[in-house]
Amino acid sequence: MSEPAHHRVDVALGDRAYPVHIGPGVRALLPRLVAATGARRAVVVSARPEGALPPLGVETLWLAARDGEENKHLGAVAGLCERFARFGLTRSDVVVSCGGGTTTDTVGLAAALYHRGTPVIHLPTSLLAQVDASIGGKTGVNLPEGKNLVGAYWQPRAVLCDTDFLATLPARERVNGYGELARCHFIGAPGLAALPLEQQIARSVALKASVVSRDERDQGLRHILNYGHTLGHALERATDYALRHGEAVAIGTVFAGRLAGALGRIPAARVVEHHDVVSSYGLPTRLPAAVDHDALVGYMRRDKKAEGHDLTFVLDGPDGPELVTGVPEALVRAELAAMPRSTAPTAPVTAPEPAPAPAR
Repeated sequence: MSEPAHHRVDVALGDRAYPVHIGPGVRALLPRLVAATGARRAVVVSARPEGALPPLGVETLWLAARDGEENKHLGAVAGLCERFARFGLTRSDVVVSCGGGTTTDTVGLAAALYHRGTPVIHLPTSLLAQVDASIGGKTGVNLPEGKNLVGAYWQPRAVLCDTDFLATLPARERVNGYGELARCHFIGAPGLAALPLEQQIARSVALKASVVSRDERDQGLRHILNYGHTLGHALERATDYALRHGEAVAIGTVFAGRLAGALGRIPAARVVEHHDVVSSYGLPTRLPAAVDHDALVGYMRRDKKAEGHDLTFVLDGPDGPELVTGVPEALVRAELAAMPRSTAPTAPVTAPEPAPAPAR
């Protein structure tokens, strides 16, 4: 059987390298990829109906999943691992995730932990997951104290970005996916908005693959992929996820431009460019009306890039984007106060408990 016409991007990680297939109908490649793992059994964890995927050719347990940040927690991971064990899954078998980024994150972490590592194949079904979340091997779940605070690096065996799934996305969910595409403009892939969607996805994946292959575990370069995410993650948590991830990252990207401008790292025209690029995708650019600055600063202090109590951001500059530590809190608060506010209401917010002092 011939392969459907599609783009292929390889994530070059030596003996852990894997392909990302992007295009309509690429889910048809799944049985061949499962066979290549040598698995005798598979568990499919899917937010889509059982008939959404082809038969895998091995004994298969189908588990229903629910997308959404409220389902991305350690209890969900434990529940999956228990079902894996009852099914008799071994570390020579395979797990398949099918859903949005919250599903690929949660299932990926379960696969990373079960038997200290079981092969996993991702089939992201949302635009957000296809352009970013399912690529690169970061798995993780949320705690009440912050987003993605518990996780592991576990590279998949393959990722299948079947663009046919995107035809069923609600309008808001599609725009949500544009949040990660907009931030690509400032980290090495400008001009994506002018391309057909499949090429936008392929370019975004290629950019991330290039970065991950050089810095798999966030030792330096990979930090640029978190452009707009410091405030973005804080906004998600502070609004109890009333703001979706891509929407929050979009606002965080605009804020990153303003903060870089206030620090003298970029000229005024580049600050405006941040707003204009985000706006061109139909994404939000204003802070939600009900968000409290104390809440945002508290969550930003718990960002996984932060060191101690310092505020840390990925910011544009004369040499391109880079991690900037020790950003003054007073300046962050001033720029938050200067940002326009949306008139749309959000969920009530409260500040988190103070983070513990760093160990000395």
